[in-house]
Amino acid sequence: MDIRVLQYFLAVAREESITKAAEALRMTQPPLSRQLKDLEEELGKQLFIRGSKKITLTEDGILLRKRAEELVDLMEKTKMELTSSSENINGDIYIGCGETESISFLAQAAWDLQKKHPLIHYHIYSGDAERVTEKLDKGLIDFGLLVGEADMNKYDYLKLPQKDLWGVLMRKDSPLAEKEVIFAEDLWDKPLIVSHQTSINAEMFHWLKTDISKLNIVATYDLIYNAAQFVKKGFGYVIALDKLINTSGDSNLCFKPLSPTLEAELCIVWKKHQVLSRASSAFLQQLKADTLKKNVSC
Repeated sequence: MDIRVLQYFLAVAREESITKAAEALRMTQPPLSRQLKDLEEELGKQLFIRGSKKITLTEDGILLRKRAEELVDLMEKTKMELTSSSENINGDIYIGCGETESISFLAQAAWDLQKKHPLIHYHIYSGDAERVTEKLDKGLIDFGLLVGEADMNKYDYLKLPQKDLWGVLMRKDSPLAEKEVIFAEDLWDKPLIVSHQTSINAEMFHWLKTDISKLNIVATYDLIYNAAQFVKKGFGYVIALDKLINTSGDSNLCFKPLSPTLEAELCIVWKKHQVLSRASSAFLQQLKADTLKKNVSC
């Protein structure tokens, strides 16, 4: 099984038709059909359900599509790294990150580097720590921006000079909105909306001083914007990081910090022993320089 055959497979999966896929690939239908049949025989699995109007994937085909997309992406990434100029640093940098206002620190580093090397391009992927580290482990991204602790046995890391503040996002007419800070006891009987990442955060539940099974968690979320829409309807209280949702002006939402204060450390991580591209190495050096500058000024 080679990468070319996987690209053929992905084309058929995308077009749901061998004829359309052959046209997109600029090849004739018979050799494409033969390549797909050989692939199924090599794997010993049926990958397609060939219907009268379209072709669909079997469960094995769906799994192969996911892995094939990852392999093709990795191949393209590697090709661009190897063909980048040695005189002028160029290429692509892939970054995965959770929702945090501190992404502005990475944006500043990227902007500082862009002034010196305008041919570098950045690709930002959003997701929780599990999704980010999954992409990192597979080599699909170069860096991950993580909120909280990471597995330092697997990754090298750089701690960012700032921390995020945990608190509660709520409607301005909520009973807790009158308080300056929120105590654990205030949330024990309230309908809570927590992120998937927060729901397994030991530090957070240590702060809450109670077992997770005793909390009234009515919903979980990936994106704080979506969770905020539920809050606006009075669905519950979101445990979230500060500065992600606008609570100023005519917004009907407000944010109250936790007490005792609970802060989240942030770090940029990359795989141990990973050989970084020239562009990624330059970006890492820029991050280190900006971090040092920030720490000195504090």
